[in-house]
Amino acid sequence: MTDQIKSDAPAKPPFYRDPEKRALIFQGVFLALVLYVIYLLVRNTLTNLDARGISTGFDFLNTTTGFKISETLIEYNQSSTYIDVFFVGLFNTILVSVVGIIFATILGFTMGVARLSNNWLIARLAAIYVDTLRNIPLLLQLFFWYFAVLRPLPNPKQALEFGQSIFLSNRGLIIPKPLYQDGIGLVVVAVVIAILSIFILRRWARKRQEATGEQFPVLYTALGVLIGLPLLAFIVTGFPLSWELPVLKGFNFQGGMVLTPEFSSLVFALSVYTSSFIAEIVRAGILSVDHGQSEAAFSLGIKPSWTTRLIIVPQALRVIIPPLTSQYLNLTKNSSLAAAIAYPDLVAVFAGTSLNQVGQAVEIMGMTLAVYLFLSLIISYFMNWYNARNALVER
Repeated sequence: MTDQIKSDAPAKPPFYRDPEKRALIFQGVFLALVLYVIYLLVRNTLTNLDARGISTGFDFLNTTTGFKISETLIEYNQSSTYIDVFFVGLFNTILVSVVGIIFATILGFTMGVARLSNNWLIARLAAIYVDTLRNIPLLLQLFFWYFAVLRPLPNPKQALEFGQSIFLSNRGLIIPKPLYQDGIGLVVVAVVIAILSIFILRRWARKRQEATGEQFPVLYTALGVLIGLPLLAFIVTGFPLSWELPVLKGFNFQGGMVLTPEFSSLVFALSVYTSSFIAEIVRAGILSVDHGQSEAAFSLGIKPSWTTRLIIVPQALRVIIPPLTSQYLNLTKNSSLAAAIAYPDLVAVFAGTSLNQVGQAVEIMGMTLAVYLFLSLIISYFMNWYNARNALVER
């Protein structure tokens, strides 16, 4: 009987008929082909570089550059090395991206809410803003801000003057420069403590309201802490801050800080262009919230502004954040258009000027691509974390 049962059991299929094993075989073959193609590309690249006498490696990063860069956030001169050029371009790229994201978010949310306004004129103007700007190529908008708006401004001798300390000319916006003295570190610590205190206060007020139903004036208290604590630190340290005023000498201003036309044009173009897409994302997110939420809030006597801020927007964020992440990524990558107006970002000074001088395209382009990949991954990670934080929690 046992022998008969064993004979009736289905025979084990050969490995080439087993779906799991067959899938492993196909994946192994595909991986081997990919590795072989990569090997051919690397070998062909190295052969061509050797035939043209182009050296490989990253030793060039320690050689001096011999060229100037107009805008730097770190110390740089003609005797600096190419690794310094890399960091100059990296920090300029990050600066433009961060400032552009902040402005684009503010403009986008404002225009998105304005499109749903009950005021006919405001809604139509917001619609014109969105439909016009998102249908004009970004490069053309960049040229418009640079060549049509900022470059035609008067020269420094005829600069527009605001309060005898702020000047606007075709060299940029010149403003007073802060000069930090001993004791400014305590003021910075006070600002950090104030910000942390506001976060703690906000969480405490929320828990208190959930437990008792009583609201705490978080906004006014936060403003008082944010202004009062640093002000107290200023008084204690004897106001360790002075200002260097710009002065016209010859054909240009001396002293002060300068927001160049290149930087301003790039930030304006990126912010305005991206905000037109963010506005539509915000509008779609708000419309995705059931209208009954607003009606229920109004029936309870909640103000329209509170309804939008406390009920509609928190629910709309769950729809807004995923596409908003894509717009932040697009803005960061679109900042590479800075080379079109000679703003010294990573592409212009490292993947452009440096590449033309040393000729090591593989290393320079590899580093440049890695930077944009790294920045994109950081933005994606942060926005995914924020999206998970705002997601609905299943019970």
